Amino acid sequence: MATTRPALTTATDDRDAIVRAPDGPERPAETAGERTGGDRMAGDGWHVNSSLALITVLLLVVVVQGPIRSALAAPVMQSWMTVFVAVVLQALPFLVLGVLLSAVLAVFVPSSFFARALPNRPGLAVPVAGMAGAVLPGCECASVPVAGALVRRGVTPAAALAFLLSAPAINPVVLTATAVAFPRRPEMVLGRFAAGLLVACAMGWLWQRLGRTDWLRPPAHARYDGRSKGAAFWDSVRHDVMHAGGFLVLGAMAAATLKTVAPADWLRTAAGNPFTAVGALAVLAVVLSICSEADAFVAASLTQFSLTAKLVFLVVGPMIDLKLFAMQAGTFGRGFALRFAPATFVLAIAGAVVTGAVLL
Repeated sequence: MATTRPALTTATDDRDAIVRAPDGPERPAETAGERTGGDRMAGDGWHVNSSLALITVLLLVVVVQGPIRSALAAPVMQSWMTVFVAVVLQALPFLVLGVLLSAVLAVFVPSSFFARALPNRPGLAVPVAGMAGAVLPGCECASVPVAGALVRRGVTPAAALAFLLSAPAINPVVLTATAVAFPRRPEMVLGRFAAGLLVACAMGWLWQRLGRTDWLRPPAHARYDGRSKGAAFWDSVRHDVMHAGGFLVLGAMAAATLKTVAPADWLRTAAGNPFTAVGALAVLAVVLSICSEADAFVAASLTQFSLTAKLVFLVVGPMIDLKLFAMQAGTFGRGFALRFAPATFVLAIAGAVVTGAVLL
């Protein structure tokens, strides 16, 4: 019989081991065995852990290294690896930053702090939280765990979601990168800030108006009984890095696959029509999953597209892409992501187009 660990227990899907809701009873563990840390029960009694899995993979690589070397030498695989590594390396530092902030919020910051920092009225808390996103120098990978911690600490979901969308879109690092990528176009920096804040607040107010509690799965609720705050902090960091990092890798793999397969001629054809140009760059922003600190340079390189289409690329990307959708689903639940992502996508396009028509 598996022994329940006192370490952090979280829910990654609806079948997770015992999870205590903030004010509800415990849910029973999965009958196939307890799912904690890296341990799993596979088959009839075979105990599989991360070390054994790593050794198995390394042995397979050694055995079939010849075919692997030949496959990696192919130009398409080299392009795939370049994109995959670039996405992961760009996003990972900011993911770690977000995880550290999330752990600090969860362990060291009292719940009452957020109630005091934000206005009591949810309608006012949304724009305040949206403006607070300008303070965090991180990308979308950092905003998801931080937003989850805000919800756990009692912040209204509407305000937390406004922060989730604004932090990667209007923070100082992103705006500085945009100014460098468009050196003679200060209106692009202003447009990105205005459209990002507008869409973030609009989504927060939309959730406040139409959102339902049962659509939002409470983020994994940490339990730190019997441990020091330092131990609880590192347990939270270790769990969130593995949890969010796995979704980041999956999103990077999908982005690399789509980028290496899509023909370059499609972009040139799409740029000729304003409607297809906007739609093409909006979809491209989703599938490429580029870190918000780097996407301005990609947008600037798309010289055949209009400034408004490029602004759509810069607004949509930090708010909804493949890896961000996967991380939102893992943090707040699949049902939430399936509703939140399409609404964000539509509002981000509309906000960027309206802002571009006024400023560009």
